[in-house]
Amino acid sequence: MEEQAPSPPTADAVKLSTNRSLRSRLGENVSAQNADLLLLLCCLVSGLIDSTIYNAYGTFVSMQTGNTIFVGSGGSLGHNTNKPYGWAKSLISITCFILGAFFFSRFCRYLSPLRRGTLVATFLIQSTFIFVTAAIIEARVVDGSTPRFSQDIDWKQVIPIALLSFQSAGQMVGSRILNMSEIPTVVVTSVLCDFASDPKLADPLRSNAKRNRRVLGFLGILVGAIAGGWISKSAGQIQSVLWLAGGIKLLITVSWMLWPRESSTAV
Repeated sequence: MEEQAPSPPTADAVKLSTNRSLRSRLGENVSAQNADLLLLLCCLVSGLIDSTIYNAYGTFVSMQTGNTIFVGSGGSLGHNTNKPYGWAKSLISITCFILGAFFFSRFCRYLSPLRRGTLVATFLIQSTFIFVTAAIIEARVVDGSTPRFSQDIDWKQVIPIALLSFQSAGQMVGSRILNMSEIPTVVVTSVLCDFASDPKLADPLRSNAKRNRRVLGFLGILVGAIAGGWISKSAGQIQSVLWLAGGIKLLITVSWMLWPRESSTAV
């Protein structure tokens, strides 16, 4: 008798196998090697968003040092400025950034920081917040025209400010869990200080990775700020920049899904 050919797997079996494979992949720890490339993209996003939001609403959503100065000077400037109540928007940005840092740090800690699924989820949340903000402005729920300085505050502006400040904390938490604090992704003051005070500043190009990351991080924020300001000024609206920034964050999310896993070393 001829041997009977094995029957092909059923659709349910294939689906079950796929689900198991996906769960297994999401449960892997990713390699931190070359992850600085993704953090440098985050620097670009920070520059894009911060220059755009400042042009439209007179506050930052990533650079909380500037917002702290705005809050501190708000009482003394009062209404003798083209940004009345700008200090209130800056205070909301600072508060939402702190809440974002609190959320993302504990979210990562609870799910295991370097797990692929954790990084995919955190950057998916960030990109979703940016897309939601862009959609709100696209739908004209909030005015996104530039320049947007007026003699009174439109309190609906706090919606995009709050959403974008919250998500921006996530990428800074990401730089910490990847142990690359030399690319904080949202500030340049400490980066410039660490760069200038580096005892190995003049070392050859390939022998000082931290110095190289600091330079590229600074340039990423600078280039993003120039591009964000130029695009928003040309378009007269800020949603184009936000769609672009959200797309970059989504690209980072997909990259984490495809990123190499952490290599297991034999004991």
